[in-house]
Amino acid sequence: MFKPRRKAAVQKEFWVVAERLPKASPSRFYELLNRTLEEMEFARQVWEMCAPAYAEVARGGRPGIDPVVYFKMLMIGFFEGLESERQIATRCADSLSLRGFLGYALDEATPDHSSMSVIRQRLGSECFERVFALVLAALQHHGLLKGRHLGIDSSVIEANASLRNLSERNTEEGYWSYVQRLAKEAGLETTDGAALRSFDRKRAGKKMSNEQWQNPHDPEAKIGRTKDGATDMVYLPEHTVDLDTGAIVQAQVLPGDHRDSEELSARVIEAVLNVQEAVGDREAIPETLTGDKGYFSLLEIGRLQELSLKTVISDPRRAQRRLDKLSSPQRQTLARAQRSVSSKYGRALLRKRGQHIERSFAHVLDAGGMRRATLRGLENLNKRHQIAAACYNLSQLLRRRYGIGTPKQWVALGACVLVTFFRMFLLAPLRFAVGLANRWSTSSPHPLHRHHSANPSFFDSLLVIRCAPDAWTSSMPVSNRWCAVPGARRRAGMAKRCCVGVGCTLSAASPTSSTVVA
Repeated sequence: MFKPRRKAAVQKEFWVVAERLPKASPSRFYELLNRTLEEMEFARQVWEMCAPAYAEVARGGRPGIDPVVYFKMLMIGFFEGLESERQIATRCADSLSLRGFLGYALDEATPDHSSMSVIRQRLGSECFERVFALVLAALQHHGLLKGRHLGIDSSVIEANASLRNLSERNTEEGYWSYVQRLAKEAGLETTDGAALRSFDRKRAGKKMSNEQWQNPHDPEAKIGRTKDGATDMVYLPEHTVDLDTGAIVQAQVLPGDHRDSEELSARVIEAVLNVQEAVGDREAIPETLTGDKGYFSLLEIGRLQELSLKTVISDPRRAQRRLDKLSSPQRQTLARAQRSVSSKYGRALLRKRGQHIERSFAHVLDAGGMRRATLRGLENLNKRHQIAAACYNLSQLLRRRYGIGTPKQWVALGACVLVTFFRMFLLAPLRFAVGLANRWSTSSPHPLHRHHSANPSFFDSLLVIRCAPDAWTSSMPVSNRWCAVPGARRRAGMAKRCCVGVGCTLSAASPTSSTVVA
């Protein structure tokens, strides 16, 4: 006879003491970000910028969500790599650390994604531009904005629209209805999707023109090439970057069919105005502008040179251009542009352009969750992209002040400290003990003592650490020591023994890398 052990019903508590609840406190990275924003007086200035978009207190009604919280949530989206506002709202509601960063307690509800959409529509584009200028001024205050050499380039964003929903601009006929009508006229009467796609792919005279077709859900999205070469609905983000520091001085999103050289001088003037406002000098003019050959236009290059800007932009039609058909001012403009590109400083600026501008696109688009758009319309995309560029500048500022620019970098720094501690204080005594055991076992004359030798294969996984080429090394004889080589054990005549925590390599007698167990 036995008494079965059953789970007893337990009366749960009706009340929980507030002190026993977990506290919403920001992690170290967001604590440093909060400190930086407080030093910039970010909250006070954002309240002043956004006050005209909200009703006065005397009119009554339910108070709106703090716009500072909205901009902080967009910062979280950039640093956490979240694409949509729905993902941002869900992440903020789930994380205690992010609640602490936003200033919300555990029993308070964080803003919903629909509230973020309402705030975005309420705040005009000028509010987002002023927030970007606020961060740019903070960079200048810490010496991260020079404004002497500017670089410009564009990339690709996949629009939140599909090619399958295209419609004709005039008749509003759907694309596949149009293809089915063409197939019927060609004698192919079918409704099978695979057959229609095959016919559409092979039909003669196929042309996907933005003048003829549009997506009714996002009319401003254009047909173009994505980053991997596929055809899709796209937008073109453009960055103007300080080539001395890597700071973004202007960020905007252009239509997918926009030519880089179109209205280049107007966009550069806007970037120059941003630099002048951040520096506080209305007379400050950058020295150079660097771009790829897609930005070359003789008319636009001439306008920029009239502003005392040296243009480091290659002419794609240099070999075919007829100089005899150009006027004298045009030939002078072309000669100055070619002289800048072929000069020593021009080649150096082209290298810097590839370094800083491509890095900004990698951080904002790929790591910041902006490569695939979740919003529609140029106005909404420009608002979101400007805040993402401001967050990139903030990460530059955090990296300069504290040595970390993203939450992942903070986690990686902690891992490096832990590994260093493990190598210095745990592996060093272990290496010493194993060395003594092997030395005692190999020098003992009695054969039974061989059984007490420490087996170095057990420590291979702990001690196999490759030696860096520039590590401090010193040669010492290890003729009586066993070396752990992958797949074999053999004696070595000489080896280089590195500092604690760094592995060793055999001498020239053994070209393969190995680790000395000592």
